[in-house]
Amino acid sequence: MSKQYELDDSSVVVVIGSGAGGGTLANELAQKGIDVICLEAGSRLTLADVVNDPPTMDAKMGWHDKRIGNMVWVCKTVGGTTMRWSGVTPRIQEHEFRALSTYGQLDDSTALIDWPLTLDELLPYYEKAEDKMGVSGTGNIPPSAETNNYKVMAAGAKRVGYKKVSSARMAINPVARAGRPGCQQIGFCHTGCAIGAKWSTLYTEIPAAELTGHFELRANTMAVRINHNKKGKATGVVYADADGTLHEQKARAVAVAGNVVETSRILLNSSSSRFPGGLANSSDQVGRNYMRHMFSAALAVMPKPVNFHRGARQTGVIYDEQYHKPERGFAGGYDIEAISADPWNTSAWVGGWGPDNSVFPQNYTHVAGVFSTGEDPPQASNRITLHPTERDTHGLPVPVIEYRDHANSIAMRNHSVEMSRRIFESLGATDFWGGDAPVGCHNMGVARMSANPDDGVTNRWGQTHDIDNLFISDGSTFSTSGAANPTLTIVALAIRQADHIAERMTQKTL
Repeated sequence: MSKQYELDDSSVVVVIGSGAGGGTLANELAQKGIDVICLEAGSRLTLADVVNDPPTMDAKMGWHDKRIGNMVWVCKTVGGTTMRWSGVTPRIQEHEFRALSTYGQLDDSTALIDWPLTLDELLPYYEKAEDKMGVSGTGNIPPSAETNNYKVMAAGAKRVGYKKVSSARMAINPVARAGRPGCQQIGFCHTGCAIGAKWSTLYTEIPAAELTGHFELRANTMAVRINHNKKGKATGVVYADADGTLHEQKARAVAVAGNVVETSRILLNSSSSRFPGGLANSSDQVGRNYMRHMFSAALAVMPKPVNFHRGARQTGVIYDEQYHKPERGFAGGYDIEAISADPWNTSAWVGGWGPDNSVFPQNYTHVAGVFSTGEDPPQASNRITLHPTERDTHGLPVPVIEYRDHANSIAMRNHSVEMSRRIFESLGATDFWGGDAPVGCHNMGVARMSANPDDGVTNRWGQTHDIDNLFISDGSTFSTSGAANPTLTIVALAIRQADHIAERMTQKTL
C-alpha cells in the first residue's frame, strides 16, 4: 500500500512518469529512504487485465490524446511503454558515445555531439540494469529460447557471413527468476505480457517501491506544469486528477520522465517571466534533436512453415552491422533483430490487402521476419513544439511532432533491407518485402545531455543546466541514438541518476 503524502510536503521528490526511466528512478530513490511521489497520467492495470488482443490492449494502455504530426507509439498506463516494448536490450557501444569524434559532423546536420560520459562510466550501471531486468544471457541467466523465426534468421545470417548472432539480451525471463515466471512463448509481447515474464515497471519497480514505505503512486494524474520560485528553483508540480481538478504537489526536486512528447510539453508549458521559452530552455534545445532510430522491416515467404507468431515476439539479434564502416555509404551502424507480427500488422507493413501484396497474409504460416534499428543522426529541425491555439481535453497545448529522415538514415535503411533480402533468399525465400517501418518508438533526444550548456538541456547526470533541482530521467537525455534499443540504457542512466541525487541530498546541496 502506497504511503500518502500531503500536498504541501516539500521534502519529497516528484517523478513524472512511471515507465522505464521514471519507475526505475522512483524505486531506486525509495530503496535509499528518499520519499518519492510518482505521477502517472494513465491507469494501473493488473496482469488479469492483459489479453492477447492488440486492439483491446491499445485501447486500455495506448496514448490517444490529440497530437499533430508524426505518430509516436507510446503508452498511457502505469509502467508506461515497458508494457508495450518487446524486451530487446543491447548496449550502446563505445564509439556510439563518441559520435561526433568518430563520424565527424554529417552533411545536412550540425547537431551531432559526443555524450558527456563514456561507456566505461556506464558499464557498472549496465550490469545493475541487466540484473534488475533479468536480461537473458547475462550473469547466470541462460539465453532466450530459439524460436523458429530466430532459427531462420540465424541460419541465413551464417550463410551471408555474419558471425555475431545471439538469442540472448532479452529482458524476458527464460526461466523463473526474481518472482517472475519463465517465458511460456505465448507471443503478443507488445500488448503486455499476460504472465509477467517480460520486465515491466508495473509489476517490478512500482510494487518494490511501495514496500519501502517511502513511495506514493498517483495514477490518473496528468502533470500540467512545473512551478518555480524567484531564485529559479523548481518548487512543485501542478497536475489534474481524474476529475480534472488541479492540485499542486510541493517538491524538493522534480524528475521528468514522460517519454519525449510529454517531457517536451511539460517543460515548454511551464514558461514564466523568468523562463519565457519554457523551463531548462535557455539554449532553445528543449524539444529539438528528436530521434527515433533508423527503422526497417523485412518479411519473406519461406519454402517450409515457420509459424513466426509462435514464441516471444523478438528472440535474437545480429550485431555484425553495429559498427562504423563508412565504406557502406553511411555513418554509424544498425542491428538486425528477429521479429514476428500478427496477421493485421503483416498486411499493414506491406501496404494492406490487395492483389499485389496478398501473398504474405495468405502464406502467413510460412512468413519469417526481421526488424532493423540503427543510428539516427540528431537534427535540430526534428522537434516537438506546442501548437499556439489547439488544446486537448485537459486544456493543454497540443504537441506538434516534426520528424524527417536524415539522408544517412535513408542510406542505412537501404543497406539493411538489402542484407535482410540476402539472409532470406540464401534459404530459398519465394517472396520478399522490405522497407520503412515508421512505428514511432525508440524515442530519444529533445532534452539531451551536453558538456556545453548551449548544445543541450542536461548535464551528464540528467540534471538540467538551468535548474539544479530539475532532472530529466527518460530517453530524452540521449545525446545521440546509437543503434541499440534504448530501454536498457534508460534504466542504467536512471540507476546512476538515483545515486547522484542521493549523494547530493546527503551533501545537502539539493
